[in-house]
Amino acid sequence: MAKKKIIKRRKIVQEVMEDWFEKNNKKPDFLEYEALSRFLSERGKIMPRSRSGLSAKTQRRLSTEVKRARFLALIPYIVRPE
Repeated sequence: MAKKKIIKRRKIVQEVMEDWFEKNNKKPDFLEYEALSRFLSERGKIMPRSRSGLSAKTQRRLSTEVKRARFLALIPYIVRPE
């Protein structure tokens, strides 16, 4: 008797994320550091597009505005765990 191969394929489900700034009719601004902080990790790094769900244009603008807010000391560069 020949052995039967059982092949199970994974169902890949991709969730379509919405751009938070376009949804709320806003643009990333360095003075609104509360809105920018939701796109930072707990260590203070900027989240990639795959996790944040932003468009490429908005992600570029977000990184520029986060860097401006860091320069003005509105957002810390590094967050050290205690």
